[in-house]
Amino acid sequence: MLYQAYEMQRAMLAGVGAAAQAGANLLSNATNPLAYTPAGPVVASALDVFAHAVEPRGKPDFGLETVELEGKTYHVTEKIEKRLAFGQLKHFVKEGGNVDADGKAQPRLLIVAPMSGHYATLLRGTVERMIPNHDVWITDWRDAKMVPMSDGTFDLDDYIDYVQAYLEHIGGGSHVLAVCQPSVPVYAAVALMSAEKSPALPATLTMMGGPIDTREAPTAVNGMATNKPHAWFEQNAIATVPPFYPGAMRRVYPGFMQLAGFMSMNLAGHMMSHWEMFKHMVAGDGESAESTKSFYDEYRAVCDMTAEFYLQTVDTVFQSHLLPTGQMTRRGEPVDPGQITDVALLAIEGERDDISGLGQTKAALSLATNLSDEKKRYLLAKGVGHYGIFNGSKWRSRIAPVLEEFIKQHDG
Repeated sequence: MLYQAYEMQRAMLAGVGAAAQAGANLLSNATNPLAYTPAGPVVASALDVFAHAVEPRGKPDFGLETVELEGKTYHVTEKIEKRLAFGQLKHFVKEGGNVDADGKAQPRLLIVAPMSGHYATLLRGTVERMIPNHDVWITDWRDAKMVPMSDGTFDLDDYIDYVQAYLEHIGGGSHVLAVCQPSVPVYAAVALMSAEKSPALPATLTMMGGPIDTREAPTAVNGMATNKPHAWFEQNAIATVPPFYPGAMRRVYPGFMQLAGFMSMNLAGHMMSHWEMFKHMVAGDGESAESTKSFYDEYRAVCDMTAEFYLQTVDTVFQSHLLPTGQMTRRGEPVDPGQITDVALLAIEGERDDISGLGQTKAALSLATNLSDEKKRYLLAKGVGHYGIFNGSKWRSRIAPVLEEFIKQHDG
């Protein structure tokens, strides 16, 4: 009944929000005398903030029709290259082809987006920064509530299979960037492909803010996953998709529950952001207000995960630590990082990351016991939080150049 109750509340707030937005538009209309009173802009701004907060949100678009870097504009087209039940492989193709100034094919980069309650568009800034100098692909995961039961199940083992299938489609010698949550399944996929001597093996794997070994500097997020027994998550975090969605009757971990969890961990900060947005609107600073709105448009656009994927991840990554203790398997097949001998590894961590603590991603380097030190690299991004690792000015100016240099060093 939890999901149904949420949908009823969402429908009710959508109506109230629409009315609030209408009121805000009326009070800020230049033909309305109230717009010129001291109270007019204040009330209009308050109604606008409320309407934005309760507005229903669907899957956002990347919207990267053009990308600019160092004064040059690149025209981009999105293409779906491979479709699977729970995700598709999206390719960003530049006008004139994904080649450099000399006509040479640019390094192929697969960005593996998190399946953690948000859409792949959360990495829009990551994609935008890498497009000019790379042939960029991204995993575009589906909202589980939109996948019919007839398409089967999806768990952590399937995630690994999907990563391998996407790499096989792109071809060997590519480069992989795993952002946060996918660091574990992508690392596992590379280890398994290394053991199989797969021709699709990538040249490099970069992991950013990933929970490879959550025993290192555990965070509040890690605590949420370990303070309760596995059965608690089954009973309290899992809901059934209502009948009016294509994935009716599928058991999922709803995106709205994950969003509520993340919001509650920094509720004061989110309230302050909205207070600042309100003040910007009252002062007529539309640019600053729109910047905050854009962030929350993306942050609040959430999707569901299958119950089996969520529960297996909680157990494997956060509670049993199967990868760093050498016990992880994929359908009975051992995942041995010691098999990685030809894939260069880059681990990137943010000094102020409050989701994946310091050392959790770096652990991937020590687990690859048979990989030479020349193929291992570590970057500690000073003064950077979790989201700043892959988005924002510090990502663009300080982290992306290191990643680009690393890819160039090991390409071809």
